Amino acid sequence: MKYSIYKYLNRTLVYFIPLVAIAVSSCKTAKKIQTAVAKKDTVSLMITNTSAYDSLLVIKKALEDVHKNEMDFKTFSAKIKVDYQNNKGNQPNITAYVRILKDSLIWVLGYATVFNIEAFRVLITKDSVFLIDKINKQVQYRSIDYLQDVTAIPFDFKTLQNLLIGNPVFFDDSVISYKETESKILLATLGKYFKNLLTIEKSNHYLTHSKLDDVDINRNRTADITYSNFENINGITFSTYREITVSEKNKLDIQLNYKQWEFNKDLSIIFNIPKNYKRN
Repeated sequence: MKYSIYKYLNRTLVYFIPLVAIAVSSCKTAKKIQTAVAKKDTVSLMITNTSAYDSLLVIKKALEDVHKNEMDFKTFSAKIKVDYQNNKGNQPNITAYVRILKDSLIWVLGYATVFNIEAFRVLITKDSVFLIDKINKQVQYRSIDYLQDVTAIPFDFKTLQNLLIGNPVFFDDSVISYKETESKILLATLGKYFKNLLTIEKSNHYLTHSKLDDVDINRNRTADITYSNFENINGITFSTYREITVSEKNKLDIQLNYKQWEFNKDLSIIFNIPKNYKRN
């Protein structure tokens, strides 16, 4: 039993701490990925409207909608059911309790549902990651670069924070193209690491999909994030269900189901490290 728990815990830590873009790898070759992206997801670089001025207005309004719906908060707390599937099929799920002090601290308690025990606690600051392995009575101290080492993605504190609260990640205002349909606006932006194709619903201005493609064609990291099941509480609209697919050499699917969530409530964050825990 201890061996099974140990293996489960290690898989859970690897997949949960960054919460999505973990160990991003792809089962497609560079050529296949580029072909698929070109056929399905790439927006024409040509302005589709006859009037360049009208096109600029559409782009400006779409960017304003994205920024307007970004969460501005002081604190955040949530209970999240996390399910994931990799190339070996469905993996044991966990329940994660998350607390965030904006731009300061991210606290996570990971509950191993299948074993009915608390598995780990994580405290992330702007420059450090502290990890308590409750099962094996160990503690790890890492720099924030640990997130990048684990995920092979340029993660930092703010990116992880945005990911958890539902703000777009790796988002840049440098729009390289757009496309307008009856119900949607698609914006393609170009950042330092990724091209981001955003889908915005015209009816409510919600961001419902983000597709990330690596700027470095030799890496071919790709990620799809779908936002759905929007709820509005006290004037705050929040996506309570996220589907995330990341790929390069292998494929990983993650579902985040927010069972409870609150913004701007007083929070208590306790992160005591037992004296008898071994440093790893």
